Amino acid sequence: MNPAVGKDTMHPNPAHTPRTPHTPRTVTVAYAGGDERRGPLTMGQANMIRCILRDDPEHINNHDVWAIPPGTGLDAAIDALRTLALRHEGLRTTFPHVPGAAPVEQVVAGEGTFTVTVLDHTEFPEEPARYAETVARAARAGRFALDREFPLRITVLTLGGVPVHAALASSHAVTDGSALAVLREEFLALLAGEELPAPASFAPLDLAAEEASPAGKRKSEASLRYWERIIRTEPQEMFAEPRAAGADGRARQLTLRSRRGARALAAAAGRIGNPEATVLLAAWCALVAHRAGQDSCVTAVPTSNRFHPAIARSVNTLSQDALLCLDVRVPSFDTLVRKTWGAALNAYRHSQFDSVRLWEMIGRVTGERGSHFARDVVFNDVSVLPATLLSAAPQNSGAAELELTWGPLQVLPTRMLAFTYETAPQLHISLWADPALFTPQEAEGFLSGLVRLLEAAAEGDVPLGSLTGATGVSPSERGPDWTRVDGCWASPAAVRDALSGAVGGLPVHIDTDQEAGLTAYIARGGDTALTSAGAHEALMDKLPAHGGTGVVAPRRYVLVEHPPAEAHRSDAWRRQQIIEEGAGRSRQVRHER
Repeated sequence: MNPAVGKDTMHPNPAHTPRTPHTPRTVTVAYAGGDERRGPLTMGQANMIRCILRDDPEHINNHDVWAIPPGTGLDAAIDALRTLALRHEGLRTTFPHVPGAAPVEQVVAGEGTFTVTVLDHTEFPEEPARYAETVARAARAGRFALDREFPLRITVLTLGGVPVHAALASSHAVTDGSALAVLREEFLALLAGEELPAPASFAPLDLAAEEASPAGKRKSEASLRYWERIIRTEPQEMFAEPRAAGADGRARQLTLRSRRGARALAAAAGRIGNPEATVLLAAWCALVAHRAGQDSCVTAVPTSNRFHPAIARSVNTLSQDALLCLDVRVPSFDTLVRKTWGAALNAYRHSQFDSVRLWEMIGRVTGERGSHFARDVVFNDVSVLPATLLSAAPQNSGAAELELTWGPLQVLPTRMLAFTYETAPQLHISLWADPALFTPQEAEGFLSGLVRLLEAAAEGDVPLGSLTGATGVSPSERGPDWTRVDGCWASPAAVRDALSGAVGGLPVHIDTDQEAGLTAYIARGGDTALTSAGAHEALMDKLPAHGGTGVVAPRRYVLVEHPPAEAHRSDAWRRQQIIEEGAGRSRQVRHER
């Protein structure tokens, strides 16, 4: 799965354009003395390379900005970068492959070179850190050459020759956001004259060996079984509702900074007796499921795969989701928090898997279940990581009780993404919410509602049936036509229109039965070649790859010669002479808990 969402294309702000930049110059940096190694890919590398070869580079590449301490010379900054390259094998790794084929191995160089672009200025814009952010984001454009390119594109911004910021873009095949945070922390430690201890986490090749061990293979198999159970039985789309059809894939960043929220989270955690991270995750899941009108919250929690010490500080891409499924059908928030701890641990334990086999399984379940899995919700709590992912952009140091600020527009290949950067002394969360689903006021209301839920939980147990009143967040409105099918929300009208379009405009009627699910009646007329299996295949081919809003394939297809006179009545269709019928799917699905 791809957790690199919410960090995509930003439209530069003219106010952040440098006023007097000089011509950039390129410095070539040589390194030597490292170990040469080669071997297979890690599961995370294979997962991300799959995405890199498919997705827009501005979507998949990462970036970061490192503030350089005053008084640091350019040579010192470059020496620190050279030290990082020698220290971490991932930065010396390339992925040889023939054109048109995906890499299957990685090669670690013992020596080599990389370049640093130095961009000097006589004057910076009013917000240098935000300007540095635009430089870093711009460097994300263009694919990294996996077989030969150094995985960091580094620009050092100087003022009168003095370094101020390092703006970086990185290949997601080598680093994820957490790895960049580790590099930033070590870069600053080197500039401060500190001696770094030997790396304690796996290098990529060491992790690949662990994954290929018998224990690693058993872990991967268990992860695939865990994922399949969720994808086969839980909601395929969290936000299956009429408004979702208007999404265009872009959302603006909304940032919450709240000392109120931090105090409430600490008090709620103390009262309930669970860690703050668990309480916050429970609150997030409760509010998402409430807003989506679902009985469970299915959310990806990508950074959780760094919970083990052997990989916590690894400079590597560990981009494999943990998939959390939390049943919210409990009476109160305290009960949900206690369930969340176990559910989260279960998700974390099952976040190592063969991504190719995972997607094969998802494709198989798609055909058998009749609906596409959509990675609608992502919750990334990076506040608990060893190195913080706080942006280098200026942070508010004042005592903001509750402040909401809007940021740039970005590509959002998911419906809802949140990054929690810190929980003390303020609760700092950035949210990207699909504007088709959330107006600006609703997005702001969601984050302020999260704070209100924490405040209520700090005072006492909160009945989950009272979330609308407690938070101000209302459930989605779907209308009387919508129904639950196999644990998913479905619109029979949307199914009818999609199926009719898939079979060339033939008349279709969808009969709804809570026990039998959806039954599709198709008046095939002179199309004697159409079968129930063919109708199902045509419908699945028509569904968008990331979920058809409200479209769930019928359990049963019934072919008749002509539509009845009263084509809107199910009983009229049932009285028609049946030509052929069948399940269409290769396996019947039951929603079980």
